[in-house]
Amino acid sequence: MFVRALFVLLLALNIGGACWLLFAAPKQGAPVTAIDPGVPRLVLLSERDGNGAGAELAAAPESADDLARDLCRRIGPFPTQADARAAMNTFTPLARRIRMQETRATQTRGYWVHLPAMPSREQALGVARELSAKGVRDYYVVTAGEQQNTVSLGLFRDRNNAERRRAEITGLGFSPQVITRTEELPQYWVDIALVGDEALANLSGRVGGGVRVDPTPCF
Repeated sequence: MFVRALFVLLLALNIGGACWLLFAAPKQGAPVTAIDPGVPRLVLLSERDGNGAGAELAAAPESADDLARDLCRRIGPFPTQADARAAMNTFTPLARRIRMQETRATQTRGYWVHLPAMPSREQALGVARELSAKGVRDYYVVTAGEQQNTVSLGLFRDRNNAERRRAEITGLGFSPQVITRTEELPQYWVDIALVGDEALANLSGRVGGGVRVDPTPCF
């Protein structure tokens, strides 16, 4: 009997709670102010009427006629970014547009005279002893790496000196080779867009020696 009464009481409470949730009128809270009094509301560019970002960007590009009058030149090469930036500072007052570009260039580091690699270290040492016996002192047996067991006969910056060294060793009965040593280095250029022959003349007056000024497609 007690359990049945408890069940009826809980059921009545649940029904009453459901009715209150369904029919009770929600209380309206006080409106919350988005900003403090006197502080202007933040407005995005895209929300402005007629003053959005699209309108701002639309005025930036040049017309086709303006682009047709541009004279574009590439100045360089400069060995470092610092040199290119210094050049940009010099040329910016003359420019409609200016930018820095990086390229890669293969440069000659010198020439290597050597005897080709022997099948074994013992043979390379044997050839070195023959060179020594014939009065050659400036040589070196490479003991490791890609050129292992070759006999180096000298590194030269000038090609003519390398060829003289090869002729000298050839005269002793050996067959040396000359290899050009190269490396890839960065080069830096300044591209500049000018307007009118006067700006181009002023540019020529500011370019230092050893630097080229070449026509380039406009950007």
